[in-house]
Amino acid sequence: MKRVLRRSWLTFIVVIAFLGGMVFLVAETLLNASDWVDQAYNGHISGAGGLAQAGSITDRNGEILAQTVDKKRVYHEDKAVRKALLHVVGDNSLNISTAVQSQFRSQLTGYSFIWGLNMPKSFRSGRDMSLTVDAKTCKAAYNALKNYDSGACVVYNYNTGEILCSVSVKSYDPNSPPKINKDNEKEYDGVYLDNVLSSTYTPGSIFKIVTAAAAIENIPGVMDRQFHCSGEEEIGGGDITCVGSHGTVNLEEAFGHSCNIVFAELAVELGPEKMNAMARKMGIDAEFSVSGVKTKKGSYDIKNINKNQLAWSGVGQYTDQVNPTHMAILCGAIARGGQYINPYIINGDSGSLLKDLGLSGTGSTGEQLIKPSTAKTIGDLMRKAVINDYGDDMFGGMTVCAKTGTGETVKGDEEKNDGWMIGYCTDKETPLAFACVVHGTGEYGYSSAGKVAKAAMIQAKKSLTKE
Repeated sequence: MKRVLRRSWLTFIVVIAFLGGMVFLVAETLLNASDWVDQAYNGHISGAGGLAQAGSITDRNGEILAQTVDKKRVYHEDKAVRKALLHVVGDNSLNISTAVQSQFRSQLTGYSFIWGLNMPKSFRSGRDMSLTVDAKTCKAAYNALKNYDSGACVVYNYNTGEILCSVSVKSYDPNSPPKINKDNEKEYDGVYLDNVLSSTYTPGSIFKIVTAAAAIENIPGVMDRQFHCSGEEEIGGGDITCVGSHGTVNLEEAFGHSCNIVFAELAVELGPEKMNAMARKMGIDAEFSVSGVKTKKGSYDIKNINKNQLAWSGVGQYTDQVNPTHMAILCGAIARGGQYINPYIINGDSGSLLKDLGLSGTGSTGEQLIKPSTAKTIGDLMRKAVINDYGDDMFGGMTVCAKTGTGETVKGDEEKNDGWMIGYCTDKETPLAFACVVHGTGEYGYSSAGKVAKAAMIQAKKSLTKE
């Protein structure tokens, strides 16, 4: 009797395990079938049976960025546009994992869990996809970026969330992708990485926005204080150097001149706790989403930091790292009183499935990154920097608030810079926030990233206003 009972229990356990396994398998299949199909090792969908029957991808104006012609995937007729949008659209290799053709192959190819790739046309909701990017704006940014080692430029509508420009270099022509081997791998190092989404850079003086916000919210009367810059100051046993000797300045002047001495002193006065709190609040180490693709987190690590290192962290050096998309989001938040709109790149008319997944349509409202009053003050500082230091005619008559930065990095034995310009436009017809960065240059941010920002913003305005 006991033997029969043991066998019955054993049979019961096996049946329960089998049923549990079947439920798990069915659930995994229903939830992840499209993702499994989309994997690069699936030769059927990535080859002639996949992208070769994929729908078209167009920009915001209907310009074809990718399409299938005679079972062959072809890209925009302009080579510069093809290279500018390589990391957004992707190519046949599918090596750029964040690109639309990699992320949404099942939607582009009309894949169905029930029908596979053979769903009757009458049942399909459409395989074409419309993006928010503007081909002309991306081309303008690419032409300004293409001669640098690497870099990124992103421009987005901070009221709607639409990304008009997303350009990453290095790049190549998707119509004739390179064969990368040991002889040329250095030339193409990092070419599959979308720097807009998946890279971080040393911020340099653009980080002074964070330090200024912390000072405004934590040091009473800081806007009325006078500071002194002699070009060099010993803090915490080491020198803090500045680009010049600015003499006696207030915070507005220090921000415009990008004075390292003042912001180093402020970081030390605030202390690591308050600096860290503001960096976290403003999203430095946060992860953001662009149509379902996560951005790389930045970094503000000041654990076990000494006073000199804290001082340098306040001017955007030490180990500080920031992501380009986040910098554009932060500028959009400043423009909107501290609260940002999530950026997106897939238009709302790109299929009901994408709408159901929340990957298209208008951008959702994000968090409050800084107080409205702080956002107003920071915006004023950025506006004065353009008027007094960069030149108010820089952006072709647009009313822009901006900050430049030059992150000093070391590449081998040669010192290189990460040049930045970030900001936003306050004009009603062009509510655009931007972040541009170039890597591997001896230039300052104004002269390197500044010309990229200028090219992208002027063309974005033309596209939006139909000039």
